[in-house]
Amino acid sequence: MINHPVGPPPAQPGLDLDDGSPPRPGRSLTSLPARRRSRLRARPKLARLVVLLAAFVCAACGLVYELELVALGDYLLGDSVTQTSVVLSVMVFAMGLGSLLAKRFTRRPATAFALVECALALTGGLSVLALYSCWAWIGRYQAAMVGLTCLIGVLIGAEIPLLMTLIQRIRREDAGRAAADLFAADYVGALIGGLAFPFLILPLLGPGSGALVTGAVNAVAGGALVLWLFREEPDPRARRLLWGGCALVLALLASAALWSGAVERAARQALYGGQIRSVSQNRDQEIVLTGPAEGPLRLYVDGRLAVCGPDAYRGDEALVHPAMAAGPDGRVLLLGGGDGLALREVLRHSGVRSVLVVDPDPELPRLARTDPGLAALSGRSLDDPRVRTAEADPLDWLRGVRPSPGQSFDVVLADLPAPADGGPVKFHSQEFYGLTTRLLAPGGRLAVRGGEEQPGRQGLWQVESGLRAAGLRTVPYAVTGGATASCRPGPASSQSFLLAAAAQPPLTLSPDAPPPRAFTADGLRASAARLTALRPLRPPAALTLLGPH
Repeated sequence: MINHPVGPPPAQPGLDLDDGSPPRPGRSLTSLPARRRSRLRARPKLARLVVLLAAFVCAACGLVYELELVALGDYLLGDSVTQTSVVLSVMVFAMGLGSLLAKRFTRRPATAFALVECALALTGGLSVLALYSCWAWIGRYQAAMVGLTCLIGVLIGAEIPLLMTLIQRIRREDAGRAAADLFAADYVGALIGGLAFPFLILPLLGPGSGALVTGAVNAVAGGALVLWLFREEPDPRARRLLWGGCALVLALLASAALWSGAVERAARQALYGGQIRSVSQNRDQEIVLTGPAEGPLRLYVDGRLAVCGPDAYRGDEALVHPAMAAGPDGRVLLLGGGDGLALREVLRHSGVRSVLVVDPDPELPRLARTDPGLAALSGRSLDDPRVRTAEADPLDWLRGVRPSPGQSFDVVLADLPAPADGGPVKFHSQEFYGLTTRLLAPGGRLAVRGGEEQPGRQGLWQVESGLRAAGLRTVPYAVTGGATASCRPGPASSQSFLLAAAAQPPLTLSPDAPPPRAFTADGLRASAARLTALRPLRPPAALTLLGPH
């Protein structure tokens, strides 16, 4: 998609305009073949329509390339705002550069347009596989993404000046009218591409195959325009080369489609090791489960190690047991936790009557039920008759629930990664906690993750500020190690948590459940005293959906 204006194309020396008028004095124009002049003049409206249709298709493909890069960056690195900003800003800059460079090729615009579309189809079509490979094997994903985005932007930026020149070759007309028609086709194409990506391309094909199919459509559209409507501009030898180039691009994209599965498998082997048990991907995240069936397993979410079998209990015990012990625990709401590990700890309390699990990804609960290793690790907690599940984004679900006596909970557990660990800000925002507080029964508690403890980081206190802004009293605490401790070399880190309620909640353990393995009541209270002493005198601003306040 091109979203910047271009001026009227100047009549340059040597520019071959098929308007039937004799050249002005001092201009040397190459005569167009009579066959071509008659074809373009015979049905100029149809010829212009074909050029506008090509602009429409190319704009749709261009926007899909942009969205593919944004989506892949979000999958692999998280922080969708940063990835979107980098891709769009670099793309727009490169498009302007491409428009300037295109002025050098307007003498033979049809040939130049065919070459640009072939290069764009190949680059955009292979972009997702190339970036995924860089992320897996090289590790310099950001640099590769910026370079590839810049190249794609330059090629997209060259399209409009060349198409403008081709329209003027069909029939000389006011440049403003021609530009209006061309930009209208471009913007409508961008609209269709933008809508097709999330609702059609991504769910049906995924990022990799979607980019390859888009590249093939791009190559066919560009090649068809030049090799049919403007086929007399290239000489016979150049025309044969263009045919061969388009065929080669399509062959390379088809080969990449055939080998894309092997490339992804090899990349995952390099990232996760040789015992990949399950891979699933949807529009929100990629889930990879590795490890032998009889041994410790590892669970990765968007490339981030979320669970390491031997330590899976540590973080879940710390999240669940202090909250369950501080008061009534009959009705429990678990936000996230689709792997069933935190749910396993909840169900160890004999007073639990019902648990509602709200998780946005249906694949993770399915995996927790069907994979023998993960099902054993979770104690098949999702199959317990006291458990109900809802497939929904936790924030959207909270917005849709109307508080009522029958829809309140004694304990709410937010089993969601903290911002300091790469979790979305929206799940730790003041708005999220305000919506959650509405569902707390009298004496109800809310427990959340504060992230890995690191000197100088304010993540825990930002989360606490959000809870306090929602009208809750808080107690910070920590445990040594986490769900991934034994899978990571180096000294053990501490994971922080926050327990919140309308009144100051006590830190204790309940007698109606087996004692935790990761900590003791005295250890909890000692960590709370240590963190309380470290609380800044001026806590950082709470996170909100619009930024810190």
